[in-house]
Amino acid sequence: MKVKAIITGATGMVGEGVLKEALRHPDVESVLIINRQPSGFRHPRLKEIVHKDFFDLTPVEDQLAGYNAVFFNLGVSSVGMKEDEYRHMTYDLTMNFARTVAKKNEDVTFIYISGAGTDSTEQGSTMWARVKGKTENDLMKLFKKAYAFRPGIMRPEPDSKNIPSWYKYLGWLYSPVKLLAPNVACELPEVGRAMINAVTKGYDKHILEVRDIIELSKR
Repeated sequence: MKVKAIITGATGMVGEGVLKEALRHPDVESVLIINRQPSGFRHPRLKEIVHKDFFDLTPVEDQLAGYNAVFFNLGVSSVGMKEDEYRHMTYDLTMNFARTVAKKNEDVTFIYISGAGTDSTEQGSTMWARVKGKTENDLMKLFKKAYAFRPGIMRPEPDSKNIPSWYKYLGWLYSPVKLLAPNVACELPEVGRAMINAVTKGYDKHILEVRDIIELSKR
């Protein structure tokens, strides 16, 4: 099975890592990235759409047809945000994109980058975890094949362009954390490979914690 993937968030650290792994993987036939601004990436198997408004995909929705995978890496921090604002930027945005893709592609695997500690019950005291939990749950209802990745701490490749400033100061913590608690940290190439393998080989869980992501990346 060859993967034809739509990737969001390629101008961020996680999306860039997933994109780079997809472009070098033999099972990936083509990649479409959709961003609010140009990514700067060039590759023979890569197409790019620059589109500002992810709440209105009507102008570009026909270009989202013909794909069998979505690797959804968009996300915002909840720091300083009220719940309705965070829900709009997280749940509403994700579900609008997902419904558009589902309308244009009958058999698509949707993989959502969530977060460690997400609340599947949607009833907990932590705001962001409830919102992420509802997003995961509703994606599972929308797609026959949907996976939520909860990767915890991730390490990008050294040559990554979109490493946030905070990581440049705290990235050194990855190695000791990985040594002391290996199930809370993984490499971004592992995340990318696990996404691809989820499409081509499947997995027996639909919510993947760090240990599941690492295991699936090796299949």
